[in-house]
Amino acid sequence: MLRKTKGLFLVVISCFLITSCDSDAVFDEYKSVPNQWHKDSIVSFNFKAPDTIKNYNLYVNLRNTNAYKFSNLFLIVELNYPNGKAVIDTLEYKMAAPNGELLGTGFSDLKENKLWFRGYKEPFKFNEDGDYTVAIQHAMRNNGDVDGVQNLQGITDVGFRVEQAQK
Repeated sequence: MLRKTKGLFLVVISCFLITSCDSDAVFDEYKSVPNQWHKDSIVSFNFKAPDTIKNYNLYVNLRNTNAYKFSNLFLIVELNYPNGKAVIDTLEYKMAAPNGELLGTGFSDLKENKLWFRGYKEPFKFNEDGDYTVAIQHAMRNNGDVDGVQNLQGITDVGFRVEQAQK
């Protein structure tokens, strides 16, 4: 029994060490969404520019459950620069396969999605030193409705990640 416990302990510690060693991540943070994501609720992240010379990839990270009933996701993402400049994008992401199976990684009904924001077409550089803010808001609508979905179900966490781009 003691040998089994030690073996399980070693496996758990090994998994933790493997997943926690992420040398590319410069910033990686999640914020929980309580029960439902209200259409007027904005999730914000503040971080310092890591370097003004290197290239970076920026991602919106989401965790969702089977309660998410859409095949796609529309987000409004605003990137605020230290000098006051703001860039606002309306982005669409595919969240489910044609058969309805949710995309993303995960073994249970909780899926994690790493969605490109910047750096996928051309390298992204933080051309200004200082504090940046990213604000994320959902922009979902039901087909045929003018008004947006008031409370979006199934999204449990919203995150933002900055990685150093691979050379």
